[in-house]
Amino acid sequence: LVRELDEELGIVASAGRPLISVPFCYADKSIRLDVWTVDAYTGTPWSRERQPLQWVDVAALDAMAMPEADRPVISALRLPDLYLITPDLQPSQCDAIVPTLERAIAGGIRLIQLRLPHWSRAQMHEWAARLRSITRAADCRMLVNADIELAIDADLDGVHLPALAAANYLARPLPALKWLGVSCHDANELAHAARIGADFATLSPVNATASHPGGVALGWERFSELVANATIPVYALGGMSRRDSANAMESGAQGIAAIRTLWSDHYVSDRAPRARAR
Repeated sequence: LVRELDEELGIVASAGRPLISVPFCYADKSIRLDVWTVDAYTGTPWSRERQPLQWVDVAALDAMAMPEADRPVISALRLPDLYLITPDLQPSQCDAIVPTLERAIAGGIRLIQLRLPHWSRAQMHEWAARLRSITRAADCRMLVNADIELAIDADLDGVHLPALAAANYLARPLPALKWLGVSCHDANELAHAARIGADFATLSPVNATASHPGGVALGWERFSELVANATIPVYALGGMSRRDSANAMESGAQGIAAIRTLWSDHYVSDRAPRARAR
C-alpha cells in the first residue's frame, strides 16, 4: 500500500489501519477489496499517472458513479466506530433520555438506535421527533428499531431490523438515503442482510452478555471468520465496551455496538439487576 500510494499519488504513508475487506464476485472473476484508512502521510497528493483525481466530501460519495463493489466501502467511510443502542427503558424513565443522550453524544457517539419496546406508538413518535432535533444538531444519526413507518413519518435517519423482521423482505424496504441496519447471528443472516441492501449489520453475541446469559458466544475467532465473508460493514455486539474497539477492528469489524457500556448505568431498566448492569 505504501508503495502504491507513492507511485500513484506521490505521498509516503506513515500510519494507517484496516477499514473493511470486501469480497465481491463478478461474472468472470472474484476479487477482494482490502481497504485501509491512512491517518498520516507526507507529501501532497497529485496524479502521477495522469488518472482523474479530486477531493470529495464523504457525504457526497453516495451521489457519485461507483463500481458496485465499492458501495460497502462508502458505507464504512460514513459509519462511526461506536453504535449506541438505547437500553430497555420504561416510559416512567423518559426524563432520563435527553440528558443521558446528550452526554453520550458529548462522549463521541454519532450513531444511535432508539429501541424502546415498552413504549406506545404515540410516545415513540413524540420522543423520536424531540430527540431527532438533538441528534441532528450534533451531526449524529438516529435509527429506530424495526418500525419503518415511524422512521419515515418522523423523518428519522433510518431503521434497524431484527433478524426475523429482515427475513420477511426480499428487497430493500427503505429509500436509499435512509440507513438500514440488520441484527445478525450467523453467516446466513449476514448474507440475507446484504441481499436486501442493508448498509450495515450487527453480529452477536461476540461475548457472553447479561441480557442473554444463556446464549452461546461466538468469540473473536468465529466473529472474524464470519466478517471476512461479509459484504457489508459489521459491528461487534454482545458484551462489548470501548476497550474492545481495537480488538473488534483487528477482527474486521466496523467497530462495536453496545447498550450498557455506552449508556449511563443509572438509567438502565429497572427490570435488569444492578449486578448485571455494571
